[in-house]
Amino acid sequence: MNLRKLMTVAALVSVVPITACSATDPSTPDDAAACTVVSAAEVIPESGALLGVNLDWSAESLQDYSARLRLRPAVAVSFADLPLSDDDLVNVAAAVDQVRSINGTLLLTLEPSAGLAAVTAEAADELAGQLARYNESGVPVIVRFAHEMNGSWYAWGQQPTAYVAAFRDVASALRQAAPGSSMMWAPNYAGGYPFAGGEYQATPGTADFIALDTNGDGVLTIADDPYAPYYPGDDVVDWVGMSLYHWGSVHPWGENEVPESGKFAAQLAGEYNGLGGDDTAAPNFYQTYGVEHGKPVAIPETAALVIPNGDAALELSIKQAWWQQVFSDEIATQFPQLHMINWFEWNKFESEVGANVDWTIAGSDTVREAFSSDIPSWAITARSGTPCAAPPATDEG
Repeated sequence: MNLRKLMTVAALVSVVPITACSATDPSTPDDAAACTVVSAAEVIPESGALLGVNLDWSAESLQDYSARLRLRPAVAVSFADLPLSDDDLVNVAAAVDQVRSINGTLLLTLEPSAGLAAVTAEAADELAGQLARYNESGVPVIVRFAHEMNGSWYAWGQQPTAYVAAFRDVASALRQAAPGSSMMWAPNYAGGYPFAGGEYQATPGTADFIALDTNGDGVLTIADDPYAPYYPGDDVVDWVGMSLYHWGSVHPWGENEVPESGKFAAQLAGEYNGLGGDDTAAPNFYQTYGVEHGKPVAIPETAALVIPNGDAALELSIKQAWWQQVFSDEIATQFPQLHMINWFEWNKFESEVGANVDWTIAGSDTVREAFSSDIPSWAITARSGTPCAAPPATDEG
């Protein structure tokens, strides 16, 4: 998640302890079913899209969110560092318990904040072993590894050779040890590429810069392919994803503005030329990776910016205009490979716009009811059936 076309950029999402939330669902029946491993392939729906949530775990439990929305999300997002720290293990295990209680899938976003060199074979094997235990406890896991790697704001950014190698190492470890886990490749939307001004932007003359200069003209612009140099290969990628937000329409970014019609579809298809600028030089992400590479497509994060100002009607108009685009029947028809959409359910300060932003749909009764009424039949909630009983804890975590 980042504000497009900023010259100075920084990470927006940090790992937030979730231990304040209940790690188990008190409503889970005593006669819960035995846990079975749900294979990575079984998670991908034949049609429609999994409806998920990127939850602020420190503020709300997944069970409370589900009760307020009167549905069980199919996917819940959690963030952790890689290698996993002791705090990460506690937080992710708590998320796994909550996800298990609603028969959901965990989308685990792994952020190698110490850089790609820290993603060693040992770290990958330890991760795979941990995920195998989560799978055996009845929770499938999709790993979104080092997302937005084409950006310049993360320690793993704009290093295509090292990134591809690290992604493949993690994927290989999961293939061998965690059959209920899969890998998601998720670059940043190309608008504003190459995102000049970030701490980790590629330096002219380096091997990374040369690899990213796909048209060989000696400079990096949106005319260079912002995705392909980072693609790890069809044999290790299970999902492809791209976060798409409505941050506003025109400069200065961050104003409360109703999104223009067709914006979401145009960005996903590389056809956007609107109030926010002309991005048509960007490739068609959906066509290239969803159709030609044959991968299920995810929107791991989406929401519409609202800076609270007491105008409840405007808040509803902005958010509803965005979700009605994202969840329209036309989207399902135009993008049949779109199989996951996760709403970013946070109310937080965003340094890029210097204000608190309410991205939520469950924070207001009016907005929540409108969202619930607008959810289409092709949006898929959590698996049916009785949640499985968690296996006994082990010394390994």
